[in-house]
Amino acid sequence: MGKTKTAVLSGTPLEKKSGKQIYEEKKRRKKLEEKKAQVAGLGLKGGERIKVVGGEIIPQEEEKVTGTGEPQSQKHKKTKARGKKYRQVYKKIDKAKRYPVSEAIKLVKKTSYAKFNASVDLHLTIKKGGFSTDVSLPFFSGKQKRVEVANDKTIEKLNEGKVNFDILLATSDMMPKLLPFARLLGPRGLMPNPKAGTLIKDKKSVNKFSGNSLVIKTEKSRPIIHTSVGKVSQKDSELKENIDTIIEAVNKKQIERAYLTSTMSPSVKIDLAN
Repeated sequence: MGKTKTAVLSGTPLEKKSGKQIYEEKKRRKKLEEKKAQVAGLGLKGGERIKVVGGEIIPQEEEKVTGTGEPQSQKHKKTKARGKKYRQVYKKIDKAKRYPVSEAIKLVKKTSYAKFNASVDLHLTIKKGGFSTDVSLPFFSGKQKRVEVANDKTIEKLNEGKVNFDILLATSDMMPKLLPFARLLGPRGLMPNPKAGTLIKDKKSVNKFSGNSLVIKTEKSRPIIHTSVGKVSQKDSELKENIDTIIEAVNKKQIERAYLTSTMSPSVKIDLAN
């Protein structure tokens, strides 16, 4: 074994294969037959072929069939587990009902189980995206905003990447200095512009942006508005006036759905007809 014998027939030498070479050839043939069997099991139609370029054939994912005859995926989406307190207060809300604003406020306060003074938030779905407007609420919404008028110190902070304000106002002569920071301010919605009313004529205009003023705008990719209207500790009448002001600013006809909720409570559908 291991030696090679050579025979001569009609003047042409023929080489006999060794035992090792025969074994390797059988091994290669076996692998080819296994690959052919795998290809045959893929359920191809007549005339279709699969060319194996290299690597292994990826096995098909099996699907379970339900009693209705429909395939059921093996992977199931995990449902978000709610806490015991949430489930208890959830039962107090009729999800099929739309509540008038006054009733919705009472229900949100009743179902808020936070131990702190939670925020009351309004969520609106409107017909079109790209909406933005300034609103001055009749009563303080509970969120203190930091307003800054752009100056040379602001430019120094922006050079260091510091953004420690919620609203940035600027006069027309400061805009050329702010343009290099458009990528820093733009995504945060802080770049001064006439549409948002943050491009001002003089510093006296700062007063209208302090206190209860809000910038109401939709999300970037969806026509949805999220805004705070106050705190759970506030009077119902104050919260209602703030909500009515926002709805009027957005335009009731443009609103498709409205929800009221607190930081820790289920949402309540609002009936805008009442």
